[in-house]
Amino acid sequence: MRLLLIFIAFLSAPALLAAQYQQHNLQGSTLTVDTDEGAVTLSFYQNDVVEAFYQAKGVKQLPSFSISQSPADIALRLQETADKLILSSAGLTVNIEKSPLKLSYYRSGKLLLAEEQGYVQNADNQQHGFRFALTPGEKLLGGGERVLGMDRRGQKFPLYNKAHYGYSTESSQMYFSLPLLLSSNKYILLFDNSAKGEADLGATDKDVLQFSAEGGRSSYVVVAGDSYPQLVSNYTALTGRQPLPARWTLGNYASRFGYHTEVEARAVVQKFRDAKLPLDAIVLDLYWFGPDIQGHMGNLDWDRTAFPHPEQMLADFSADGVNTILVTEPFVLTTSKRWQQAVDAGAIAKGLDGQPKTFDFYFGNTGLIDVFSEQGQNWFWQIYQSLTEQGVAGVWGDLGEPEVHPEDTVHAIGMANEVHNAFGHQWADMVYSGMQQHFPAKRPFIMMRAGAPGSQRFGMVPWTGDVDRSWGGLKPQVELALTMGLSGFGYIHSDLGGFAGGETFDKELYIRWLQYGVFQPVFRPHAQEHIAPELVFHDKDTIDTLRPWLNLRYQLLPYNYTLAYQNSVSGMPLMRPLFFYDETNTALLDEKNSYFWGDAFLVAPVTEPGVTSWPVQLPGGVWFDYFSTKRYEGTAKVEVPVTLNTIPVLVKAGSFVPMTKPVQSTRDYSSEQLTLHYYADSSIDCAKGEMYEDDGKTPDAIAKGEFERLNFYYLNDNGTQKFELRRSGDYNGKPQSREVTLVVHNQSAKPSHISIDGRYIQLVPQPARFARLENVAYYDKASRQLSIKVDWQADLTQLAIR
Repeated sequence: MRLLLIFIAFLSAPALLAAQYQQHNLQGSTLTVDTDEGAVTLSFYQNDVVEAFYQAKGVKQLPSFSISQSPADIALRLQETADKLILSSAGLTVNIEKSPLKLSYYRSGKLLLAEEQGYVQNADNQQHGFRFALTPGEKLLGGGERVLGMDRRGQKFPLYNKAHYGYSTESSQMYFSLPLLLSSNKYILLFDNSAKGEADLGATDKDVLQFSAEGGRSSYVVVAGDSYPQLVSNYTALTGRQPLPARWTLGNYASRFGYHTEVEARAVVQKFRDAKLPLDAIVLDLYWFGPDIQGHMGNLDWDRTAFPHPEQMLADFSADGVNTILVTEPFVLTTSKRWQQAVDAGAIAKGLDGQPKTFDFYFGNTGLIDVFSEQGQNWFWQIYQSLTEQGVAGVWGDLGEPEVHPEDTVHAIGMANEVHNAFGHQWADMVYSGMQQHFPAKRPFIMMRAGAPGSQRFGMVPWTGDVDRSWGGLKPQVELALTMGLSGFGYIHSDLGGFAGGETFDKELYIRWLQYGVFQPVFRPHAQEHIAPELVFHDKDTIDTLRPWLNLRYQLLPYNYTLAYQNSVSGMPLMRPLFFYDETNTALLDEKNSYFWGDAFLVAPVTEPGVTSWPVQLPGGVWFDYFSTKRYEGTAKVEVPVTLNTIPVLVKAGSFVPMTKPVQSTRDYSSEQLTLHYYADSSIDCAKGEMYEDDGKTPDAIAKGEFERLNFYYLNDNGTQKFELRRSGDYNGKPQSREVTLVVHNQSAKPSHISIDGRYIQLVPQPARFARLENVAYYDKASRQLSIKVDWQADLTQLAIR
């Protein structure tokens, strides 16, 4: 082997990144090693993030995923010995064996990951990829949407986005495939390739991990970190973070397949209002553009026979605090009203003969919009622009795997199999970029079923597809959400209640699914219409059972919106795995039934009928049952008693949980009256919490500094409980003062003295007097709750309890 070239330089984005993605002018410190076996370029984008890009004879380099951040150039150190090069940043060290060319990655002197053979390709250059060595006991999470258990080691599965209609407890291939793995050895490995491929996670050879594809880039990215949350943060710093969504997206949605007429849509909104059940959005499926399921896809315009006054309907809904979301698909049927228009515009992907490619699928004979071409993007975007100008608030992109994608389809940048997994990604980029340019005062809402690594930076809100309406369909939803959340997609959610099938209404299943939905990122019941997914169409007992849960969703808006803020600035998912709590307990990596909702809540959805208790894996520490206040401690798996009105929801000792009064729409949201719950325990000497507030709609509010942060602190000072409430920042509409009710849970005894900013306040004996007066306190001995009402005006308010 001959070492031909070694240099350290600065490499600009166009040399590394795909032409079909937005260029970010990324620069990073780079080492290129060119040998007889090929060249490898190592580019450090952060001290803990490095890309290995291989070039070998006969490999056709194709576009792949782009990178979204432009960090400062990274200082690298290079050493050379007779048989290897050693390249180091402040975070990672890469050993480069010269012959055969092979890379190993170290952090703090510890081996993270090593190539087994490194870059490989078959004789006809149709398949290429990488092989890595696995260590004994190493667990591998990720790969996108799969129902395989949290640890996917020992599995082999396709890297090809594909619909799985009616899935339940097993699925190796689904809508949202990701060539990305998180290892228990604390690295993330991303195969940076959008082509059709395969991942073999020790299935063929138990000690070898292999990625392969039918083309695409010969590149992978290694991300390191000191902790699992830092891993996710470093990865999302590279691939992009979710923009903060509008507050209304955290509310309740009316959604089904689907509302046939304007009259029906208006009636369902009114039904929610009459029942005094909160509602923030309505989702219109296929029938907004045609009277039947088949034959009309691609019309992409109102069926004015069924929806005669859509602009007025949209305006009326908006005035009532209801946002309208329309389904769209990338397929234009040859029978649709826009087929010839799309052909004339050059928007349809072509066949090998150079003509618009047509093919049959369930909805009819169709073509596929080429979202990779300028003509396709321009034609498609002008439809979204027109709908948004009419008052449509959100985009629902369905079937974007694409659901049917013939291999001989020719796109502007490559064949179908070469770009398949990037289709939804590019579609979301198109919509998001158009919204930013033409509607800069709006926070985009883009719900899509398929994408690729980095799609979250376009505000993509994915869901878990057409799940079976059964207990089997409910069971894997936590696993799916946790896996996707670790991969950057913090807003993954399910069709609450289940979508596909179901012959009769299963009341218990429906209740359990919606109870779980309170603690998932998007609360959107959705299903085939033969069984109503909306709560208002069910019996009084079902409504009465779920009303407090839906109200709780709205009461938690300050807490949930803070989770959204945390996700947008750090990449931290809203639903978090238990192994975040204790990284030394590797058994927690397999936990797929219990999860954290933020830092405060531990939730375990009930996924079987007729139970009176439900197992919950405790991660350590002290936890309180939200409903019964029972105290739990340790790392055991415990049986938590449940009724049809409850599921296991535990609150961590030392947690602050801000809540407001329930409202009928987030349009009426206000934090002027705030209830701040604190869960006290003798094991906790100090604690802190935060709350993020802005106007709920201004884009880039964080970057503009148009927000307020409320910080809460607790200290046990030799038996005196001290609380500090701090506030900083400003935004349009910020409350100048707040009436805060601090509720201290697990308060073991009635206090003898309470002060606010050094002023003594009265402890009243009756709750009625507490409700009527200001700056007072009340102790409920039965519930062991101390409530203190505070007029919070200053930037700093201090409370002391003895």
